[in-house]
Amino acid sequence: MNRLVLGCVAVVALGQTWAGELPKLDNPMSVEYLKANLREGHPRLVFTPALVFRLKGKVKTDPVLQNMYAAIRLNAEKIHDQPLLERKMVGRRLLGTSREMLYRINMLGVVYLVEGEPRTLNRINDEVLAVCRFEDWNPKHFLDVAEMSMAVALALDWTHGALPDTTVKTVTDALLKKGLLADGKPKARIVSGGNNWNQVCNGGMIAASIALADGHPELAAETIKRSIDALPNALKAYMPDGVYPEGSTYWGYATRFSVTTAAMLESAFGDDFGHLDYPGFKESAIFRSLCNAPSGWYYNYADCGDKRSPDGDVALAWFAAKTGNKAFFERERFLRSPKDMGKLERLDGAGMAWLSQYEERGEEKVPSAWKGEGENPIVIFTGDENDEHQYYFGGKGGKATTSHGNMDAGSFVFELNGVRWVVDPGNQSYHALEKTGFDLWGKGQGSDRWTLLTKNNFGHSTLTVNGELFENEGFAPLIGFQVGARPEAAFDLSAVYGDNMKQALRRFIKDSPYSLSIEDDLKISDRTEEVVWQLMTTANVELVEGGALLRQDGKTLRLENLSHPGLAVSVVSLDPPPLELDRTIKGLKRLDIKFPADVAVRGKLKIIVRLSEGAL
Repeated sequence: MNRLVLGCVAVVALGQTWAGELPKLDNPMSVEYLKANLREGHPRLVFTPALVFRLKGKVKTDPVLQNMYAAIRLNAEKIHDQPLLERKMVGRRLLGTSREMLYRINMLGVVYLVEGEPRTLNRINDEVLAVCRFEDWNPKHFLDVAEMSMAVALALDWTHGALPDTTVKTVTDALLKKGLLADGKPKARIVSGGNNWNQVCNGGMIAASIALADGHPELAAETIKRSIDALPNALKAYMPDGVYPEGSTYWGYATRFSVTTAAMLESAFGDDFGHLDYPGFKESAIFRSLCNAPSGWYYNYADCGDKRSPDGDVALAWFAAKTGNKAFFERERFLRSPKDMGKLERLDGAGMAWLSQYEERGEEKVPSAWKGEGENPIVIFTGDENDEHQYYFGGKGGKATTSHGNMDAGSFVFELNGVRWVVDPGNQSYHALEKTGFDLWGKGQGSDRWTLLTKNNFGHSTLTVNGELFENEGFAPLIGFQVGARPEAAFDLSAVYGDNMKQALRRFIKDSPYSLSIEDDLKISDRTEEVVWQLMTTANVELVEGGALLRQDGKTLRLENLSHPGLAVSVVSLDPPPLELDRTIKGLKRLDIKFPADVAVRGKLKIIVRLSEGAL
């Protein structure tokens, strides 16, 4: 059955923006539907009685579940030795406290579901009373409310009938007044925007609604219905191919909440209302897998962190449970020593539900050449399985004003032999910037954000024209892509240069198992004075005729300026960085090749640079 109802939205297709149809989640929610379909037994948030029974069996017999449960028990045991949470703001956020509470309930709650012993129940009781006595959960920054609401809702549901009546009343009142009705009326501030706030906030409100549905069916149905209607505004970000515009770590954040929300709806109503089948959502598991480079780094475009955790990814495991594809089930990572895992992710407890549901039904290989379009299009090339060169390339288009976006159209990262030769400067602490009064979130052409090396084009491996910033609203689409023995991809960067350039097309070619060619076809304008080809690296650099040698970890990469060997490479040291507020990255430098406009022939300039293994 087609679960998706259509409405209008603008999405991005190959090389163009088109007015398409926004798929919506199936949404039969009403008071009547809720009363008729809400599961009678408990738990009903993520876990069901049947899933708890399954989990109890598997933690005794299944190596992955045994190991993960041992890690959760270690985490839970440490919580007993920690002080109860206090309402401590960090800048404008209570988010750290809310996240810690969600972590604590995930650890303690799963131990209670499996073992049911009084000591864990008493600690859960103390934890929820502590946070429910806060004056509020900081509704001015609603993420804080959402994560706290989910934590308290899980605690109430996973201990159903075991907490004292006085605690249940305190928790119920807090979920109502500090969660669902935090501004004194049914929640009008449910996030309906297109970024991760939507998934987190609506997930928190759905959790609270289900937890309170028996006593407040009208409010629960109203809130759940509104949230299900709002969620596609965020889920559309995965369209059409699964790329998450905000980068891999934000995929982890948003998608953990999306799969937890889908699991809660399924456990409570027997239906995820179309989450799994939402266009691009299932495919985003491929995106997540491919953003993990051989070196352990992410393809860290946008406001993405640098490196992934060595532990298994429970969000990917949800996709593994749904599809049976073992490519998404990181078995060896789930089998790491529990002591080495340290502090787990805050939704890893919920993740035990889909770890227990996983049954291998084959493996669909992750492609070695892949494109993802949408508002922040990317391409990734890797080596084949057991690639001796550990080849990895990621390149992108997009525009700066995408949520958590940067002036990085045309930029790329590149690895060979486990070394990241071409780097993205990644993200930096929001609070450290905000506490100085820095306007990190403005995205106008003259905004503070674009002064930072992590955010502007001067800190990325792309082309800069006339020493100017990119046009903040300029969009660089993916215009060509081919697979095969010599995969390649092309982006049209023209819009990011405004009047400084008539046309700028950038093509990336994997021309061998150990090399990458970057070809730029440019048409200059009467305003073009200089084009600078840029490459960001932390390697040691030796300038040589026709290019440069990069050395790192006992290995060498050569850079050849094939089109203009007579133009020298220059090195700009960025450690220390230009501004005090910039992120400091040890050894960071930018390699520049400067092309004055007069090297163009009849208004055209073709630049070819090749990166390959070994010395010149």
